Amino acid sequence: MKILCLALLPLLLAHEPARATVRLPRLVGDHMVLQRDQPLPLWGWAGPGEAVSVTFRGKAYAATTGGPAGKWTVTLPPTPAGGPYALLIKGSNEVRVADVLVGDVWLAAGQSNMEWPVRDATGAAAEIAAATYPTIRRLDVPNVAALSPQAEFGGAGWQVCSPRTVGEFSAVAYFFARDLHQHNPRVPLGLITADWGGTPAEAWTSAPALRTHPDFAARVAVVTAAQPSILAQQADYRARVEAWQASPAGQDQGRRPGQLSWAAPGFSAANWPAMPLPGYWEGQAEALRDFDGVVWLRKEFTLTAAEAGQPAQLALARIDDDDSTWVNGVPVGGTRGYYPIRRYAVPGPVLQAGRNVIAVRVVDNGGGGGIWGAAADMRLTTATRTVPLAGAWQYHPAYDPATQPPNPFPGGPEMLPTALFNGMIAPLLPYALAGVIWYQGETNAPRAEQYRTLFANLIRDWRAQWQRPALPFLFVQLAGYQPTGPEPAESAFAELREAQQLALALPATGMATAVDVGDSTDLHPRNKQAVGRRLALAARRVAYRETATVASGPVFTSLTVSGNTARLRFTNQGTGLVLKDAGGPYLKGFALAGADRKFWWAQGEVQGDAVVLRCPAVPAPVAVRYAWGNMPFVNLYNREGLPAPPFRTDAWPGLTAGKR
Repeated sequence: MKILCLALLPLLLAHEPARATVRLPRLVGDHMVLQRDQPLPLWGWAGPGEAVSVTFRGKAYAATTGGPAGKWTVTLPPTPAGGPYALLIKGSNEVRVADVLVGDVWLAAGQSNMEWPVRDATGAAAEIAAATYPTIRRLDVPNVAALSPQAEFGGAGWQVCSPRTVGEFSAVAYFFARDLHQHNPRVPLGLITADWGGTPAEAWTSAPALRTHPDFAARVAVVTAAQPSILAQQADYRARVEAWQASPAGQDQGRRPGQLSWAAPGFSAANWPAMPLPGYWEGQAEALRDFDGVVWLRKEFTLTAAEAGQPAQLALARIDDDDSTWVNGVPVGGTRGYYPIRRYAVPGPVLQAGRNVIAVRVVDNGGGGGIWGAAADMRLTTATRTVPLAGAWQYHPAYDPATQPPNPFPGGPEMLPTALFNGMIAPLLPYALAGVIWYQGETNAPRAEQYRTLFANLIRDWRAQWQRPALPFLFVQLAGYQPTGPEPAESAFAELREAQQLALALPATGMATAVDVGDSTDLHPRNKQAVGRRLALAARRVAYRETATVASGPVFTSLTVSGNTARLRFTNQGTGLVLKDAGGPYLKGFALAGADRKFWWAQGEVQGDAVVLRCPAVPAPVAVRYAWGNMPFVNLYNREGLPAPPFRTDAWPGLTAGKR
């Protein structure tokens, strides 16, 4: 009888009228935060013509239905900070959303330094243990690239901040929210994080906005006309790669059965070309400029008889993406992922007196490939000395690159103009926000001059998308990274910082300078607390209109020259200019140039509310630069502890002039 009932069930259901089910986006769910004091647009999906209502704080609001794919919308009235509340959404079914708070919602977006989690920040263990802030919540948008604007995204929904959850929060966003909470604990805070490491600003900008930018109009036309979807193209590419890998042309020549492995010390690589490492091979070897795949790297080094037979440690900085590593043909380690530091123990019996060989098989899945990081992190450490390994390495692709199926998205689909706006920002519209915090720019540094217009375009675009011409937009000026040479020099990172600062000409913008909290060997400095705190200060001044809050370090305003002396004036001095960690009574990091445009380090000092500079090599200065470099020395602050942003007084063409 039970079998009969189950068999008849589909027939019985067929006579029931079709009933759609009210469905909500990930934005609307338990523990969500709604923006205070603004109209609150909410939406979801139901059947065509289905009556939908939303009940909030004891009042029901009828939704407007009939949009595409059964979309319904409703706008709740402005509401003061408070909660917890419940939302009840009724259609043919009922959905109850619990523990809803009303406060301030901030969108935190950008690339890897915004993505960087609390668990990897300075003092992570103590920070996580103390992170009991139930009125701070976070919603993370999964990484999705798309060719057209998407309506939805997946993910885990809203999470309440606690020691159990905070480790995966964006560190910058969390420390920003924590500082705001400590300043005003009565206002709940919602963080929507949309970030993807290594991505350019154009990927986060909409197609209509990029069409107005002369450098991107043609590329946007190609992207918007592309068919089929990214997922379909990737699936087709994977199938072609698998078929190619199964063919003779796709076999790794370095480990073919019956022949000497390219990892073996007896293999001769005398005819292999060489490239300098560390550095991505796209920029170091012309033959690999657009290559994603497998490359073998080899390096010979010499040990003494006393060092032979003794254990050592091999350090290979970082490798993008995966590696397998041998010493004298013996496997010593392998790691997946572009970011982990490579440290491998080399057993004593492996090492020989005289010639030794390191072989590294690198698999690059997209974007940059090879050994990257600091030269000092490439070394072999024995019991008595350190053998440097940076410099020339021989290389050879594992197969003929010409035979490999072409990747439809070199570098990854996330690099496409508009792709991340479509997949990660469009689904958020028009959720009400307090503002945006943004940490991005490293990927655009080689095109810093272009970023002057591109970044401002993005800010205007997002404001237009949210229909908020003065939506607060706060951003981080790039941290110091990579060594700065002994003499003043040009720097793409310095030019990118300048391009960021130019965006302050737009209304309702604020900048958190991070040049002094960087790491010369790591693109991802761990001190995210300082960055979050400075963004919170900017929010207090820009978004919350606390005009007495000092939110910036001293900002250069004017230069006057008298003979061999340059005098600089600054705004945002707070309660006064100070020297910090100067190592003496003089300012550092300033450079002067004459009409020949050659910069020399200057000696500077604070005189009241001004900075005075001189340099014997520049008797008639015409230009000044401060903190102009990759990882510059910074010691000019105000008494509130905020650094002066880098600046220059000249407009001479830099490294990135004309780079598109």
